[in-house]
Amino acid sequence: MNMAVKWMQKFKDHVTEDKLKGYQDKVQLIRKRNLEAWDDQQLQAESLRLQKAAKSGAPLDELLVDAYALVCEAAKRQLGLQPYDTQLMAAIALHERFLIEQHTGEGKTLSAVLPAYLNALTGEGVHVLTFNDYLAKRDAEWMGPIYHFLVLKVNSVQAGMSLSEKREAYAADITYVTAKEAGFDYLRDTIALNEADTVHRPFRYVIVDEADSLLLDEARVPLVIAGEPGSSSHDGIRFAEAARQLEEVEHYDFDEFQRNVYLNEAGSAKAESLLGCGNLYESYNSHLLSSLNCALHAELLLKRDVDYIVRDGEIELIDEYTGRVAENRHLPEGLQAALAAKERLQSKVGGNILGTITLQHFLSLYPKICGMTATAHASAMEFEAIYNLQVVRIPPNRLNIRIDHPHRIYTHKQAKLQALVQEISSVHATGRPILIGTSSVEESDMLAEALAVADVPCHVLNAKNDAKEAEIIAKAGELGAVTVSTNMAGRGVDIRLGGGNPAQADVVAKLGGLYVIGTHVNESVRIDNQLRGRSARQGDPGASVFFVSLEDELMVRFGIHKLIRAPKQDQAIEESALRGKIAHIQRANMAQNFYIRQELNGYSDMVEDQRRILYEERLGILKGEKPMSPSEQRVRLFYIDKFWADHLAYVSYIREGIHLESLANRNPIDEFHTQIMRAYEQMPAKIDRESANILARLKGSNDPAEWEKFGLKSPTSTRTYIINDQYIENKPGTWGLDTVFAYYIRKIIKPLFKLSKY
Repeated sequence: MNMAVKWMQKFKDHVTEDKLKGYQDKVQLIRKRNLEAWDDQQLQAESLRLQKAAKSGAPLDELLVDAYALVCEAAKRQLGLQPYDTQLMAAIALHERFLIEQHTGEGKTLSAVLPAYLNALTGEGVHVLTFNDYLAKRDAEWMGPIYHFLVLKVNSVQAGMSLSEKREAYAADITYVTAKEAGFDYLRDTIALNEADTVHRPFRYVIVDEADSLLLDEARVPLVIAGEPGSSSHDGIRFAEAARQLEEVEHYDFDEFQRNVYLNEAGSAKAESLLGCGNLYESYNSHLLSSLNCALHAELLLKRDVDYIVRDGEIELIDEYTGRVAENRHLPEGLQAALAAKERLQSKVGGNILGTITLQHFLSLYPKICGMTATAHASAMEFEAIYNLQVVRIPPNRLNIRIDHPHRIYTHKQAKLQALVQEISSVHATGRPILIGTSSVEESDMLAEALAVADVPCHVLNAKNDAKEAEIIAKAGELGAVTVSTNMAGRGVDIRLGGGNPAQADVVAKLGGLYVIGTHVNESVRIDNQLRGRSARQGDPGASVFFVSLEDELMVRFGIHKLIRAPKQDQAIEESALRGKIAHIQRANMAQNFYIRQELNGYSDMVEDQRRILYEERLGILKGEKPMSPSEQRVRLFYIDKFWADHLAYVSYIREGIHLESLANRNPIDEFHTQIMRAYEQMPAKIDRESANILARLKGSNDPAEWEKFGLKSPTSTRTYIINDQYIENKPGTWGLDTVFAYYIRKIIKPLFKLSKY
């Protein structure tokens, strides 16, 4: 099997080499189209000619050489930028719908301009999806002069814009926007009762920046639009207090990877006594069991200043991939309430969910998709399996000379912290700039405090402030700079040696360039590589090293701490085989996460198929493609939305308990599909019946005031938020085998013994 994988990889490498050779040939054709002698008017006339040709149906492939030559000249005149050959190769691959791996500092922003321009010639619109609002605005303004010079409109979308501002931004030829904001706007469009209240036009071509993050790490993040939440609820406190009285081993246990917690037999009995509810596993107590599991999860698996922070009386979640506060993000409703109860904060009951879509499903709405990132190759198989996207590795403009040192492994966290402070202090004394990537807000604060004691000043980035972070990260290469960040703070911003000062850059280069230190290894080697890639841009010198403790969460979860019996010591462990084990668990974890995503797709794909069928019908009604009066249009749209919201609530209810089907030797996913399909098939009749009833009462009135009286209006207010996907695969209520066994014993076996007791 291993030989087969190696052979396949060798074959793909050969194909890639051929492809790159073809790109190099095309680059030479672009270079031969030298437009230096043309004046501005001639260049703009050429752009108009290309637009006319594209709108007349000329294949874009045939216009590529002329278009790219034109952009090269415009970039030089407007921004003083001359694309490298490697950037042109990347731009060709993006047009051909590949996912390109282009190293940090190689100019992905400019690379994207060429295919964006080419595909915008048709007038059908291009979206460039960025990592955050700051980058969307920055890139649109930075690259804007090129587009404007070539007679195209460019704009960016920002959260909080008015409806008219967003509609104008999406009407531009090229629109820079975050995937989440574009997705939220799509959800708002899906519940609009008037076409004038929609902002998107049909999707066509999208370039996904930081594609590994959006297409993999956050692909299954559900975007949600809901009505406003109701009144405060205090029920969670009762369950939080019960959870605090349960003891590990005696009452509950964890699964193999510390991702879930479940009651054992004694724990169930103790909980029943505390709650005074009788048998927790009776069907009428299912809501109590779910609430108790949520309380246990919040109490035992969610750590303050690691998974979330409390600020201004509010729970703010921390993004596991960026390590920063995640704006507008919630846990699944029961877990969010349980976490608030744990922290003794008020919780609000969630509003009715009106629509939801995962980022993966949203991105699949684009007929043409491509992407770019510095770290794609490690997950190439997953990109191909999920998106049918093949990875093309673009060679660097200058050879990468970064030195990646072997991991330094310590027996315990305190020894690791001491070693970190010592290393940072000694390197800082030379003036060499250092960037440190930490695992959490808690760890970054702890390290910053330790550095302060050692008289090492540092900048700490561990909260969401994209503009400020970009400014600080951009200076992380200055002489003497020490920057402590959480994972990918300031992503999308180049770190230039000397902060861009040529004289200082020369001094920093002689010191060895930017020194990147990771305080832990991540679950995926791809994320480790993202941190490494902040150093040694464009042939600069640089180095990276990761400090690891056997007490780190990943080491404990996979039992590495049990394999190594070395007594606690302050020095690093010199055991090369251990580094191999760490690499192995990272690969295993990536495979496990891929499997989890595939399993979860089994639940969400059918719901998405149902949504698309219904939305297609809804869109036809909204656009007036079906002859109906205005009152009929309003009524049918209203009841489509109402019954879809009811369907989503039912789907959520079924999903909570579907795992119990395995007790009866039935496949949970198959049963889930059967039940939601049966419910979905009943919707058309319900919509028709309720629509007919209300239309009869309206007596054909097309007066909007009459519609208002009958409640045929949009929600007075809505909110959008993101559900933290990392908790869905182990959502409380999804029991481990021990819990299922406890259920089986208490509900089925024990009653039989009672019946036959005499």
